[in-house]
Amino acid sequence: MTIKSLENCPFDTLFEAFSAAFSDYNRQWDAAQLRAMLARRGFDPALSFAAYDDTGRIAAFTLNGIGSFNGRRTAYDTGTGTRQAYRGRGLAAEIFRHALPRLARYGIRQYLLEVLQENKAAVSVYRGLGFEVSREFDYFVRPNGEITGCDLPRTSPFRLVPTAAAPDGELLPFGDFRPSWQNSDDSIRRAGKEMVGYDILTGSRTIARMFFEPASGDIAWIAVAPEFRRRGVATLLLRQALESNRSDSIRVINTESACDSIRGFLEAKNIFPCGRQFEMTLQI
Repeated sequence: MTIKSLENCPFDTLFEAFSAAFSDYNRQWDAAQLRAMLARRGFDPALSFAAYDDTGRIAAFTLNGIGSFNGRRTAYDTGTGTRQAYRGRGLAAEIFRHALPRLARYGIRQYLLEVLQENKAAVSVYRGLGFEVSREFDYFVRPNGEITGCDLPRTSPFRLVPTAAAPDGELLPFGDFRPSWQNSDDSIRRAGKEMVGYDILTGSRTIARMFFEPASGDIAWIAVAPEFRRRGVATLLLRQALESNRSDSIRVINTESACDSIRGFLEAKNIFPCGRQFEMTLQI
């Protein structure tokens, strides 16, 4: 096996390897969806790496996003995958060990990833590499037709409007927890036109905000000012997401497990956790 950067890898080659590695995964991506995901997560091909077999085909890979997280220059594992024929050989760990000094030379000070808690083998590998659990996340997925409790009167004292452009200002007010990498200010900005924002106003005051990706059904952020909660404000935003959704389901990924407010709201709409992830970090 030869490990090298993906800097000069054509997208079609990467897409084929990604599709093969995740062919048995419960979610599939088409080429447009993969491009959007990589853009949102800050994918940097020059600092992403793959193991190539003797025929020159990608056997395993780690796609790294590069940016800032908690004030530190960070690499984020946007996707690690291995073709089925090459699993069990420790390629992911080899790629990581190859990448680490190169990331450090680039000024990266921490490595960040998320992993399903049920994937005990992967969790064990990451612990062995020195990663520590920093947070626990829930993820929610629900078909549109199974979401309930959004039948509010069409008349409301609140007004829903598109989020005004804020290139330098805070995008994510009112939250009860710090967003994960893929739902951060930077990720929402990187998503560009794939991400739409909505605000709820009372008078001229913004009291709630949602960012939503209609192509995937992903609600990246939904939050309401504390004094306006339990008044149907978040429900207005969720209803808007349902009306503009181009996917068959609503997804809310990486909410902090300790956050009762978001869990309570979603469960009241018949949207329940599908699983849990660990956020894990390694200081470099």
